[in-house]
Amino acid sequence: MSTGPDADTPFADIFAAYEIDSVWQRRLYEILHSNPELSMQEEETHRRILTELGRFDCEVVAPLGQYGIVAIFRNGEGPTVLYRADFDGLPVTEATGVSYASHKVVPGPDGKPVGTMHACGHDVHTTALLGLCDFMDHTREHWTGTFIALFQPGEEIAAGADAMVEDGLTSRVPRPDVCFGMHVMPGRAGQVMSKEGPQFAACDSIRVTIPGRSAHGSMPHAAVDPTFTAAMIITRMQGIVGREVDPGDFAVVTVASMRAGSANNIIPASAELTLNCRFYSDKTKAKVYASIERVVHAEVLASGITDAPAIEYFAHGELLSNDAVVYNKVRPNFDAVFGHDSVRAPRKTVSEDFPTIPTAFGAPYFFWLVGCTPREQWDAAVRADRVNEDVPVNHMATFLPEYEPTIESANKAAITAVLTYLSR
Repeated sequence: MSTGPDADTPFADIFAAYEIDSVWQRRLYEILHSNPELSMQEEETHRRILTELGRFDCEVVAPLGQYGIVAIFRNGEGPTVLYRADFDGLPVTEATGVSYASHKVVPGPDGKPVGTMHACGHDVHTTALLGLCDFMDHTREHWTGTFIALFQPGEEIAAGADAMVEDGLTSRVPRPDVCFGMHVMPGRAGQVMSKEGPQFAACDSIRVTIPGRSAHGSMPHAAVDPTFTAAMIITRMQGIVGREVDPGDFAVVTVASMRAGSANNIIPASAELTLNCRFYSDKTKAKVYASIERVVHAEVLASGITDAPAIEYFAHGELLSNDAVVYNKVRPNFDAVFGHDSVRAPRKTVSEDFPTIPTAFGAPYFFWLVGCTPREQWDAAVRADRVNEDVPVNHMATFLPEYEPTIESANKAAITAVLTYLSR
């Protein structure tokens, strides 16, 4: 595999000095892909990463937040650059059919067996970061400063970054001058997509417990039916974005689940709603959350019960907004290295806990996307206006990055960004 740009592009001499072993990296990827582990249960993956890091001249700080790992490559005076990759899988039964597909089944949160899969591309992220470690370790004569590789568990449940910070990350690791990260996404395989400002949305989930008064199903007049109150709340939720948010802004309020009752002839004593909300603006987020709480309290009061509802926020994700100064420093090198395959990224409504890491350090950051869909498949779907129907997306059982162009660009983009700050 060629990891370097043409001779007239930035860092050509450094790229030419060392080539990542493509056989090792492909084998590593297949091992990770076939052995996914659920969030904050990544014991095997943790051990594998430590084993790979044992080949390099670096200081390893682990565990951080149960399964988090940091590898510090010191190489004289200069800036400090951190690059983060996540490594947890999802409770999805794989349906890709490849020879290295996951067949793992583990107990789920409810105790029932569930398939596990790297359905979000975190195996690519980890493989690329270990490739970056390999490259930096073998090209020390070409860079100076400190390179930090951070391997994070638990991204899918927005717990891993917080766990590492709470376990003393900022006191156990040098403060970075800049932080980098990457995510594989649907798009032409190998295309590097980047932008300044908001890239991924801020998000929260909200659990709403609605009080009622139970009674026999034959005597609704003796009850305060929380399912009816829940229905009114759900209806009013649809009006918050449609009637209270500026049409030029962006907000999502999704009612993800509704639970109530356990018998066919009993009006339950309570109901529970789970909402998922996303925004590109903290101001809009605050306004929508105030409206949600207003609606919930008002509908409960209107139901005729005096008990207060419970409103719990969880699964928080900060707005991922790229620093313009860092972007404008790295993007010209992306353009030079990737040519027409360095393109402007669209904003995405998905969310990430990556910003937790640079925010804890008070450091600027830049997070880009790498396309992973076979180019013929992507182009055909675009021509037919069937991208949503014909292209597997992250978290689907059929999501599988096209390996070679995806890992090549993931390698090169990571190296290019880091060397923008550390190259001699």
